[in-house]
Amino acid sequence: MNGIDVVEILRHASPVTYAILGILLVFSLWSWGIILSKALLLGKINKEADQFWRIFRRGKNVSEISTALEALHFTPLVQVFQAAAEKSGNASARALQLTVQRTAAAQLTRLENRLNFLATTASVTPFIGLLGTVWGVMTSFTALGNVETASLKAVAPGMAEALITTAAGLFAAIPAVIAYNSFVYKLRNLSGQLDELQAELLASVEEERTTV
Repeated sequence: MNGIDVVEILRHASPVTYAILGILLVFSLWSWGIILSKALLLGKINKEADQFWRIFRRGKNVSEISTALEALHFTPLVQVFQAAAEKSGNASARALQLTVQRTAAAQLTRLENRLNFLATTASVTPFIGLLGTVWGVMTSFTALGNVETASLKAVAPGMAEALITTAAGLFAAIPAVIAYNSFVYKLRNLSGQLDELQAELLASVEEERTTV
């Protein structure tokens, strides 16, 4: 059984096919850069989150917890805690809540940066590939109309060239879809942890003020 000779197909490809494949390559390389960097960052955040909760729950006071948290550099839980610790001295419960919410929202926005490009890659690249396919099919049938005898052998190379852009579009889109859904799930989990931290911080401050 003969395999697909991609190199041979590309040797006879049209400039339009090369242009579309170039665009898809840019999308793919850029999205893979985002995927690898986000996966590395979220992995570190997930690891530090476990350490944060151990430190937070075992700490006896804000000063002790803040000192222990200095070793953590990636999880946004630290930034939210530090923002709350700076405000907790003289701020009202409402002001403290707003500070925590704004800090958490800013941290999540920072982590969501460039995810929209993955979503764009996932939705757009299949259509870019399909555009190349449609163009290739039209070119093949136009060329076929100029020959006296039509045969599968005459049209097959053009059809193969046309379909390769669809395949390239899918190769760019599938990893982007999988990564985007995975990252969104992890960020939702992190958002839940931030909400939990907010509730515990506010309850702790209210308890301290009540006992004073």
